[in-house]
Amino acid sequence: MTEFEDLRALLEGRSPRFDAPEGVPQAAVALLIAELEERRELLLIRRSERVGDPWSGHMALPGGRRDPRDPDLLDTALRETAEEVGVDLRRALHLGGLDDLRPVTAPARVVVRPFVFAMRGRPELALSEEVARVVWAPLDELARSSSTTEVFHHGALRTMPCYRIGDDVVWGMTHRILQPFVEGWSLRNARSES
Repeated sequence: MTEFEDLRALLEGRSPRFDAPEGVPQAAVALLIAELEERRELLLIRRSERVGDPWSGHMALPGGRRDPRDPDLLDTALRETAEEVGVDLRRALHLGGLDDLRPVTAPARVVVRPFVFAMRGRPELALSEEVARVVWAPLDELARSSSTTEVFHHGALRTMPCYRIGDDVVWGMTHRILQPFVEGWSLRNARSES
């Protein structure tokens, strides 16, 4: 069995849908999976509270907007992850990408491209001021935690799909990015156990 074969299989044979037209701001995020002895964990961040940030205080993935000096969005994911949490993803295995997504209601239009990476063990972290803290979420627990939450969003109380890790709630765009990957992981594990 090759390294991270099960994770590769989740992304194999699919072509991510790219939706980043010219002139639309672009961003990239990293799904970093750490392999421990008994489980796989996903790195999530809690964004710091910042005025003017539509995702202030939310659970998120490391990443951010493309800089004009970034050759492509993969370089954006590498740079932003290094800046936000101090992890050099060039030392991780790049497994592939997921579909581009746009925020549903955010005031700033942007296209976000997710990239999936894996590495053995948890890397050492160095958090920037943009990150309040990190959570390592076991993939199995994340898959089992699917539920809903009520959030006050754009002037109204709304019920939104989410994942829960302890007291942390992952909803909105981060949930939309994670959902196909987490559901694929859960389905694959259910098949391998039967």
